[in-house]
Amino acid sequence: MPVQFLYPEYEVMRSPDLCILCRVCERECANEVHRYDAGRKRMLADSAKCVNCHRCVALCPTRALKIVKSDHTFKENANWPRQSIEEIYRQAESGGVLLSSMGTPKDYPIYWDKILINASQVTNPSIDPLREPMETRVFLGAKPDSIRRDQNGKIITDLPPRIPLSTPIMFSAMSYGSISYNAHASLARAAKELGICYNTGEGGLHEDFYEYGPNTIVQVASGRFGVHKDYLETGAAIEIKMGQGAKPGIGGHLPGAKVFGDVSRTRMIPAGTDAISPAPHHDIYSIEDLRQLVFSLKEATEYKKPVIVKIAAVHNVAAIASGIARSGADIIAIDGFRGGTGAAPTRIRANVGIPIELALASVDQRLRDEGIRGNVSIVAGGSIHSSADIVKAIALGADAVYIGTAALLALGCHLCRSCQSGRCNWGIATQIPELVGRLDPEIGYKRLVNLVHAWTHEIKEMMGGMGINSIEALKGNRLMLRGIGLSETELKILGIRHAGE
Repeated sequence: MPVQFLYPEYEVMRSPDLCILCRVCERECANEVHRYDAGRKRMLADSAKCVNCHRCVALCPTRALKIVKSDHTFKENANWPRQSIEEIYRQAESGGVLLSSMGTPKDYPIYWDKILINASQVTNPSIDPLREPMETRVFLGAKPDSIRRDQNGKIITDLPPRIPLSTPIMFSAMSYGSISYNAHASLARAAKELGICYNTGEGGLHEDFYEYGPNTIVQVASGRFGVHKDYLETGAAIEIKMGQGAKPGIGGHLPGAKVFGDVSRTRMIPAGTDAISPAPHHDIYSIEDLRQLVFSLKEATEYKKPVIVKIAAVHNVAAIASGIARSGADIIAIDGFRGGTGAAPTRIRANVGIPIELALASVDQRLRDEGIRGNVSIVAGGSIHSSADIVKAIALGADAVYIGTAALLALGCHLCRSCQSGRCNWGIATQIPELVGRLDPEIGYKRLVNLVHAWTHEIKEMMGGMGINSIEALKGNRLMLRGIGLSETELKILGIRHAGE
């Protein structure tokens, strides 16, 4: 029997006085942690299989269960923490690349939490959002530099195609295959009711969701999965995915075990085959190549759809964004390194890329300095936690934000970070029918609507407190922000002053 080097990270604690042997935990756990011992008439648990998803805890009728962090420790060593030791053990045993899901849990700075918002007092009165109009609508796309008039002096209103949003929030790209049918249904239905958009990700669009086309952003990634004429024409906009925050420079991979049935048909690949997106688009090696794809997609859709280019936040992101703004793209989406994912190499997720706050500020400033900020809109994503983060993002230069992990949390995700296993106990990151059924789209979409309504209300309150009555007046208004506990270099990149100045 081989030596077991790894002790369970979590331990399942069960109270024998409260447990009534209902076996709900056994039926509900997709990881087979719980089992009933008929001989001893008691429930047992294999803690080594537990991912701390809290499904059993949430459904236990007598609150007999809790999951606790194991207090087992290695000999204390500041240079070799437990995680590093355990990861070496895993790779020594498997010989493979470590995979992780969701955003990195490492203790990097969260700049949103080091930025404070200004408020009006006497000289610039605040606005009461309950009694005065507050404009949260935004229109994403290229904006004309000046007012144009025809020969009769009438204003020409023939504007480039744009995406109208009732509030500056969209659901970010999550592909069908990485998340379930019911999760996509919840996102699509919520987007329609809210008057915003959701993104298909790189997995194509299930035929049932074509009715949500006006609220859908269709994605074209390097694998071109599910891309065809009807798909492109259905969406409100087309997004070219060049990169994502959780794995810059890395392609996508959906294991063949998840590619069957509707996922196979939607992606247009054989069932059981791995869906692998190459790291680069094999027809894009320069801004000129990107420009060709941008205009190919515009030509294919008769110039009726805005084109988005999504990039990961990396060190030279401002220069990249400058090239994209000149490529004919209408919108640039920037994904920070804390952005979530269904599966990514652990080393890439934790060490590659930069925070969205710094990337956003540097891109906005670069485009302004070059006089081309109006050529494109900017959408920021990568761990937006709250409405306050949205206000700060817009003041740093974003037109709108993408939310992904927050949307999944609204659906019931417990951030157990085991999406790559495909055994999501909450019916979100899985294709197993009995698990998919655990997420009711009727309930899921209402929770998403509630979240966005709540955040929009808070955005109005914060803008009112700032004496601002529209998103457009907030955009790029960095005078309304102050940093706290930041270095001079960080303040310079963000383009804000320190608190008290």
